[in-house]
Amino acid sequence: MIENVLWLAVGLMIASSVIPRNLMVRKLVGGIGWGLFSVHWGYQPFHYIEIQDYANVGLTFIFALFCVFVAYIMLREYREGVLLVGKNRDLVRSKIPSPNGMEKGMEITSMLTSASALGALIYFPFANFSALNTWIIGEVASQVVWILHYFDIPVYMKDWNMITLNGYTVEIILACTAIESIALFMGLIGSVSAPFRRLVAAFIVSVPVIYVLNLIRDSFVVLAYGEQWFGINSFSIAHNYIAKAGSGIALFLISYAVLRILPELLDLIDGLWVVLSREMKNILDRFAGD
Repeated sequence: MIENVLWLAVGLMIASSVIPRNLMVRKLVGGIGWGLFSVHWGYQPFHYIEIQDYANVGLTFIFALFCVFVAYIMLREYREGVLLVGKNRDLVRSKIPSPNGMEKGMEITSMLTSASALGALIYFPFANFSALNTWIIGEVASQVVWILHYFDIPVYMKDWNMITLNGYTVEIILACTAIESIALFMGLIGSVSAPFRRLVAAFIVSVPVIYVLNLIRDSFVVLAYGEQWFGINSFSIAHNYIAKAGSGIALFLISYAVLRILPELLDLIDGLWVVLSREMKNILDRFAGD
């Protein structure tokens, strides 16, 4: 049931992205899509509560609220016939008399919808279709083994997604493939209206780099755990602290490089902050007035 809601949400967000800009119905379609997306994410905390992953309980709950808020803004744009357009680091409320008469600027909610739809379209098939899930996990596991064999590390495949070294086994799961980060960057890059040359450059400094660095990260975890570099807590220290810290630094540097190539993304971030902060202030003022 929840998977059907997810795919319906993604489908509506994609439809909103391709409907002509002069038709306000795309805001209605996108708003409904974000609302259904919030249902999907609102269901996720129950899963994380079961496995006692309380950090992700909080994150998924916050993202569900974020989806509700975006849905509210898009539905209000539709109801009032007004666009929230980012322009020169500010926010302009623009009517739509015609495609040619539209005020130039970045439609914040529409660009966010396009980025999210593309990212979801890339990520969720790997998360929900067993054939794709098994394929990408198996490919990453095989490539990690190849890398370690290249350096004469005697690892072997205990199973299709399990790598063993000195009797210590690491299981490769979907989170070990970096598909989430890859989908995120591809969604953001694909949503930007920029010259093709810059889009390609942004892709090259992000997606292939993320994939290669992820293979290095997985290889490090297998080696550190198999060789017991940090004693009995080797896996926890290598995976939860060193590898995650390294991934965070790498993603920050990659994000910086992408933003330098595509400053339009920085405009999106600025515009989104302005939209969210102003709309939240309006809601709070309305409640205070009541």
